[in-house]
Amino acid sequence: MRLPLHTQILLGLVLGALAGLLLGPSIAVIRPLGDAFIRLITMIVVPLVFASLVVGVTSLGDIAKLGRIGAKTIGYYLCTTAIAITIGLGLANLIRPGSRLAPEIRDRLLTDFAGEAEISLERVSERPSVVDTLLDVIPTNPVASLAEASMLQIIFFALLFGVALIYVAPEKREPIVRVFEGINEAMIRLVHIVMRFAPIGVFALIAAIIGQYGAGILGTLVVYSGVVLAGLLVHAGVVYPSAVRLLAGMGPRWFFKGIAPAQLVAFSTSSSNATLPVTMESVEENLGVSEEVSAFVLPLGATINMDGTALYQGVATIFIAQVYGLDLGLQEQLLVVLTATLASIGAAGVPGVGMITLALVLQTVGVPVQGIALILGVDRILDMCRTAVNITGDASCAVVVASSENELRRPPPIASGGEKPVWTSEAAR
Repeated sequence: MRLPLHTQILLGLVLGALAGLLLGPSIAVIRPLGDAFIRLITMIVVPLVFASLVVGVTSLGDIAKLGRIGAKTIGYYLCTTAIAITIGLGLANLIRPGSRLAPEIRDRLLTDFAGEAEISLERVSERPSVVDTLLDVIPTNPVASLAEASMLQIIFFALLFGVALIYVAPEKREPIVRVFEGINEAMIRLVHIVMRFAPIGVFALIAAIIGQYGAGILGTLVVYSGVVLAGLLVHAGVVYPSAVRLLAGMGPRWFFKGIAPAQLVAFSTSSSNATLPVTMESVEENLGVSEEVSAFVLPLGATINMDGTALYQGVATIFIAQVYGLDLGLQEQLLVVLTATLASIGAAGVPGVGMITLALVLQTVGVPVQGIALILGVDRILDMCRTAVNITGDASCAVVVASSENELRRPPPIASGGEKPVWTSEAAR
């Protein structure tokens, strides 16, 4: 118990993998412990997001500043998502994993996972139009949106509610703001309590997954999985550190050390939304982002920023096209970049949603959607990895935006890793 939390979580992950390998499917009996951990974290998300956004907007007290932060956030997310897809497409074209899959293996995979692929196809056919998606951001009943955890609707209403409070007379506004500040503080304390259970929850989740799929979970499609993982590693290990170094002056070592607890939880749960409370805590306490910035940037990122998912969709699209002998030209691949970037906006930050947006991308460029069956066997472990990349992107955006607004505390450039961060502005104090 004297070990740092992220070390405890990492130990839970490693021991869970070993338990899954040793005990096999029978280890699934402890899966409810992992499910309980996910439910505890998810329980905190809606009140935390709503309260923190309201407090964040009212504390800014400046509509122009809110618009400026929003523009920077969305611009950063769109740019990194486009870069992620480009990396995935580049690696897939260079290595050509689809050309290495034997026809007999392809036929077996199509047969084994045909049912799950059909479900994804049915779900994407029910996807609303772009206009309907934009209109759906506006809630007709905010209470129902809170009850159903419709994140975009919650964010939209919380932002408008916070803006409206700015224009309310101070003597009437302050009591309401104090209530939300109290709720926000209580949710943060609750995160601390729930995270004590994280090593056990992670152990149970990983053990159940490895026990179900075995050590050969990546064996079916080694080259394809390797290309996806290589792309994720390049994006997370090069793009994000470069951004925080060049745009915020923060060293990669400090950045990754601070965000490590959230990365481990994201890897274990495969859910950006479930990881959101941990991401907010890590970014504020470890990386020094002010609460005003994190309260806006991170909930929005958990909803619209899916860099890891977008990269995987680029690789998967090229892979499936290569398996079917299709040659996607520059125009089709540019369309993949555009479609995958837009499809990631509003995609739910929950496990498995990447399959739905992938089906949409495949349909757009004329690649057989049934090809999803080829990659379903390894999707679970890849989903865990790309979720970790997604929340790393959220954290990097929070650091960059906070630095641009002079709302970031950080160690001096030459400080050792053990020195305590110092505020770079009175406003961020």
